[in-house]
Amino acid sequence: MVVLENVSFSYNTVEHSAGVYDINLEILPGQVVILCGASGCGKTTITRLINGLSPAYYPGELKGRILIEGIDSSELTLYELSQKIGSVFQNPRSQFFSVDSTGEIAFGCENTGVSREEIYKRIGRITKDLNMEYLLDRDIFALSGGEKQKIACASVAAMLPEIFILDEPSSNLDLRTISDLKEVIRNWKKQGKTVIIAEHRLYYLMELADRVIYMKDGRIVNDFSINEFKKIEETQLHQMGLRSVYPVKFEERNDENSNKNNFSFNNISFSYGKRKFIDIPDITVPYGAIVGVLGYNGAGKSTLAKMICGLEKRVKGSLNYKSGIIMAKDWKNLSYMVMQDVNHQLFTESVLDEVILSMEEDDEISKKNAKKILKELNLDMFCDVHPLSLSGGQKQRVAIGSAIASDKEILIFDEPTSGLDYEHMLEVSEIIKHLKAEGRTSFIITHDPEFLKECCDYLIFLENGKLLWSGAWTKENAEKVSKFFEI
Repeated sequence: MVVLENVSFSYNTVEHSAGVYDINLEILPGQVVILCGASGCGKTTITRLINGLSPAYYPGELKGRILIEGIDSSELTLYELSQKIGSVFQNPRSQFFSVDSTGEIAFGCENTGVSREEIYKRIGRITKDLNMEYLLDRDIFALSGGEKQKIACASVAAMLPEIFILDEPSSNLDLRTISDLKEVIRNWKKQGKTVIIAEHRLYYLMELADRVIYMKDGRIVNDFSINEFKKIEETQLHQMGLRSVYPVKFEERNDENSNKNNFSFNNISFSYGKRKFIDIPDITVPYGAIVGVLGYNGAGKSTLAKMICGLEKRVKGSLNYKSGIIMAKDWKNLSYMVMQDVNHQLFTESVLDEVILSMEEDDEISKKNAKKILKELNLDMFCDVHPLSLSGGQKQRVAIGSAIASDKEILIFDEPTSGLDYEHMLEVSEIIKHLKAEGRTSFIITHDPEFLKECCDYLIFLENGKLLWSGAWTKENAEKVSKFFEI
């Protein structure tokens, strides 16, 4: 049982100013509980209070009591709490200690003295439950975001905790992997485990959850039973800042790009060692389109993005762009990429400097334009804050701001709505539509069906490093997308 009695917590830093207040919450053993609400509502802080990371790792002032299986958590060390509670973070890289996948799954068990024979048994059983035997003995750095998330889930499950805490576990996952995650949670529930999930994506959990805790401004506003929550109309959910709990319906629509000229990447390929990973004879898209790049985890979407931006070497191919042929080594001059893990591209000491860094000049005009971009992204209050101290969603928006400021003609966004609530998803959508109006072409790698429908006007689908199909929102393509997003 997890009990929070009159709990309030405020961070000691400006970067994490949003705390929680007057929290009274009781979670019974075996329950699956969703914590939801708009970004900054306090749901991640609740998870940190339960697993002990606040105030031990994220310092602040804590009032009230937190009981884990009847024991005051203040009397337990993080080591002791880790044996009772397993946590999977939004960014799985932040919890990795090994460079190979099997070693990572075994790491926690080794540190708690589990025998070698038992570790092997647990690895075998858990990788089978997670449908991820194929990920054993792999280089962690060569895995996709979704594959890394699977490794994080497996490493936590191997510790056999009674309580699981998942923070935005689906944010980087495709629908096939979300389906696997759903089955893992279902399996934990059958085992009587307690599962607490802070999440923006809600639809995949509707069959599994017992309760939904809705938070706003650091307080619990409603504690819904799952049946009560399912009765809430979609428009009301959006007003609450929540994503839909219903499957997105994709339909045929007018081709907005039918009168536009096209550009094309021709005979592009890339190999990891001797294995050809990307091999595409032709990708043709309209100038100024918002291109949804679809495919399952590991299909080659992020690799293709890195190729276009010059982040991969040994790339072959050409770009037929504005009546000229541009070879692969020069593509980087046209393009800018917002990575799936934006921590890789945040370099400066302040948010404002981060956006200015993408501009050609560092002067007062650039500073004024950078502030305007940050205001559009609701980040103007963080101008002087260090980018790496922000939340995942805030970092994402800073990187998007840098892309806008770069003034490049081809922009690539790898999961730009990862960890964003409904309102911020719409804001990002409007920004990308504004870029379209400026004549810029955007490639959007996404597993977010609401964002895809809201934003993208052209589609390409990758599978095993090849282009399977592409085109506008025809009836046939809309049906393909609907099938892709089925769980």
